[in-house]
Amino acid sequence: LALFAALAIPVQLAAQNAQANHHEYHHYKLVIVGTFGGPNSSNAWAGIGSKTLNSRGTVIGEADTTAPDPFCLVFCYMADAFEWHDGVETELGGLSGNANGTYAVGINSRGWVSGISGNGIIDQATGYPVMEAVLWKHHKIGDLGTLGGNGSAAYAINDRGQVVGAALNTTPDSFSTGFPAAYCGSYLCISDGYFYGAWFFPVTTQTHAVLWQNGTIKDLGTLGGPDSVAWQINDHGQIAGQSYVNSTPNATTGVPTIDPFFIGEDGKMVDLGNPLGGTVTWTTGLNNRGEVIGAMTVAGDTGWHPFLWSNGVLKDLGTLGVDCGTPTFINDAGDIVGAACSPTSFFPVMWRNGGLIPLGLVAGETCGEAYGINSSRQIVGESGVCGTDIPGLGWLWENGGPAIDLNTLIVSGSGVHFAQGVSINDRGEISGEGVLSNGDHRAAVLI
Repeated sequence: LALFAALAIPVQLAAQNAQANHHEYHHYKLVIVGTFGGPNSSNAWAGIGSKTLNSRGTVIGEADTTAPDPFCLVFCYMADAFEWHDGVETELGGLSGNANGTYAVGINSRGWVSGISGNGIIDQATGYPVMEAVLWKHHKIGDLGTLGGNGSAAYAINDRGQVVGAALNTTPDSFSTGFPAAYCGSYLCISDGYFYGAWFFPVTTQTHAVLWQNGTIKDLGTLGGPDSVAWQINDHGQIAGQSYVNSTPNATTGVPTIDPFFIGEDGKMVDLGNPLGGTVTWTTGLNNRGEVIGAMTVAGDTGWHPFLWSNGVLKDLGTLGVDCGTPTFINDAGDIVGAACSPTSFFPVMWRNGGLIPLGLVAGETCGEAYGINSSRQIVGESGVCGTDIPGLGWLWENGGPAIDLNTLIVSGSGVHFAQGVSINDRGEISGEGVLSNGDHRAAVLI
C-alpha cells in the first residue's frame, strides 16, 4: 500500500479490463488467522521471493502479542511467528531470552520454517538487539548460528532442508548496515528515502551470504566487496543473491556497486552483471530450472528494468514504456509475474516466452502488482487506487483473464475485506491479508 500511495498520479485503466469473460471461477472459503492478543496478524512480510504458503496448505506469518515492542519496528506490538494448518494456528516460540519477536520467512513442503528470532542479547556497539537465524522443525526451534558476529538472518529454505541467508562475521565494515540499501521492494530507496535491508537494526561488521545444512554454516563469500546476502535457494541447492563487487561508493547511491550472483551445484559464485550500466542489481526469484529473476538499474541509476538470467544469458524483460519494472515470482515453467510501469502508472504483468502480457486491473483500481503464480498459471496480487489510503484488494487472474476481485468469490458473511493476494499453491489455495472493519489487519487463507 505504501507503494501505491507513493505514485499519486492519474491513471488510465488497462483496456484488458473491459474484455468479456465467460469463465466460471471457483468460490472460496475465507479463513482468518488470529493474533496472540494484539491487534494484527500478517503473512505479507517475508524475504524476497519467499513463499508464505506451501504445497500442503500451511501458511506462515507473524501475529501481534500484547507485549509492547521496545524498538517499535512496525505497529509497536511485539510479534511472534505463527504456522497455520487445517484451522490450527501454532505460535512459533523464540530463542531463550527473546524479547523482541520472531519472524517467519520461508517454508518448505515438509512444513519446516526458516526465520529470525531475538536472543535476548544487546549489541554493545549499537545498542540494538541481536537477531539470529533460526529453523523451526515440527514447531521446535533451532539456532542456526552466525559467522562469529552479532547476528544472522535465515531467508529461503528448500525441500532438502537447506537454508540460505546472511550472517555477520567479526570484520569491521561501514557498508553493512542496511545492505543492500539501494533496494526497497519494487522501487529504489535512493528515490524515496526508504530502504529494504538484510538487517532490522544497525550492524558494525561484514555481512556474508551463508548456507546452513546438516547442522553446519558455510560462508559463501562475496563478489569482491565486503558484503553479500543469499535470498533464494531451489531444490537442487542452487542459490541466488546480491553482493558488493568492491568497496568504492558510487555517487548515485553512496554504496559500492551491487551485482546479482548465482551459485550452481559446483559451489562457484557467478557474477550475473548489469549490461544496462547501473550500479544496483537484485534478485527476486529462482526456480528449479536454475533461472534467476530480478531487476537492474539503468545508467545513472535513474530507473530499473526486470531481467531473466537463464542458461548463462541475462535478458532484459522490458517494461510498459518507462524505466521501471520488477518481477516478483517465477514458476518452474519459466512464467514470471510482477509489475511494470507505463507513463501513467504501474500495472501487474506476466512475462512469458519472451513477451510481456498486461494482466489488467479490476474496475476502479488504478495500479497494481502480481505477487504469485502457480504451475496452472493462476496469478494473485494486489491492486489499489494510487495516491490514496484506501485499502487495496486481492485479485485472481486465470485462463486468459481478466483479473477478478477475490472479494466477489468469497462466501459472504466474513466481515473481512481481502486486500492482498500474496501466494498461491498448486492446489489453488491462496494466502494473503485481510482488513477488518476497524482497520486491523489479519493474515487470511482462501480455500
